[in-house]
Amino acid sequence: MTAALTSFRDVLPYDVLLVEDDPADALLIEDALLDRGAARSLAQVQDGVEALEYLRDPARPRPDLIVLDLNMPRMNGREFLSVLKDDDGLRAIPVVVLTTSAAPDDVSGAYRERANAYVTKPVNLDDFTRAVRSIDAFYLDVAAKLPRD
Repeated sequence: MTAALTSFRDVLPYDVLLVEDDPADALLIEDALLDRGAARSLAQVQDGVEALEYLRDPARPRPDLIVLDLNMPRMNGREFLSVLKDDDGLRAIPVVVLTTSAAPDDVSGAYRERANAYVTKPVNLDDFTRAVRSIDAFYLDVAAKLPRD
């Protein structure tokens, strides 16, 4: 891999919402985004219910990117993605699914629900970086320009 693929230097920093219930995975993702300069800020919630509460709270900044696990308690990532992409005020936020499942049904289901990228755990930081960079040129640029309520 080239240095360009393993770094976020060319990517503007964004506000990220991490929807992840595993503390070890959350630390790895935080390292990949904050320490490499891709995230200006990172908020973490444990499941889809908390994520929707966070996103619908007018006192909280709207994230430019959501990193989403599929397997979580209460409201899993599949259910959350469906609700998110059906919400006129939230659907433009790009989503990177980051999960242990490489099952074809999960991958195709995530893309059917309009996920922007799909990366499997254990996360390879190069793959994760590539996924974020692949949506940066269009989706993150558009999301950053949308008004924040």
